[in-house]
Amino acid sequence: MRDPSAPAAAAGTPVLATPTITPGHDAAAVAARDLPFAAGGTLAPGVPVGISDELKGAPGWTLEKDRVAGASQYAKSDGCVVSARVSTGQDPLVRGEDRESTVALFQYLDATIQPSYLKTENLQWGGTPEEPGRKVEVLALEQSVPGGRSTAVLARVFGTAGSSAYISVSCPDAARLASARSDVVRYLPLLPPSA
Repeated sequence: MRDPSAPAAAAGTPVLATPTITPGHDAAAVAARDLPFAAGGTLAPGVPVGISDELKGAPGWTLEKDRVAGASQYAKSDGCVVSARVSTGQDPLVRGEDRESTVALFQYLDATIQPSYLKTENLQWGGTPEEPGRKVEVLALEQSVPGGRSTAVLARVFGTAGSSAYISVSCPDAARLASARSDVVRYLPLLPPSA
């Protein structure tokens, strides 16, 4: 029954309305391409990336903590330690492209970090140790303390997906750090969203 107090619809030619449903997202197509910082907008909104846990089966490595407080920790027989985590709810860090957002993440963690300290590097984007995937750009901060441990942090904020990936590597010296970083690239690929 029509409400008599409601205005009558205007007579006219019917027109098609703009759709209000977002078209489907082709996750397989996104996973099949490299993901530089500028391509972060191709991810599905709100669907987080992941990190593989294949490092637990790599030679010399053991899984020490499995997703404790969101992070997994691995130890190598040579004294290296890797911590890897994916975080969601990263919208407050989003600043334009993913590169600027990742700089904001580093500065949130340590306000003294300048953008010039960070270097663009690549991790695997999907794949397995036997069949590597594509490449995903991350920012890296590497520090060595004379007589102390050598560390590297690799991170990326995925603004559209609202998530971030953060991997820290700490070793007794620079030579072991280089080896551990190679293992991280091979055995801890970032995993594209599946939807």
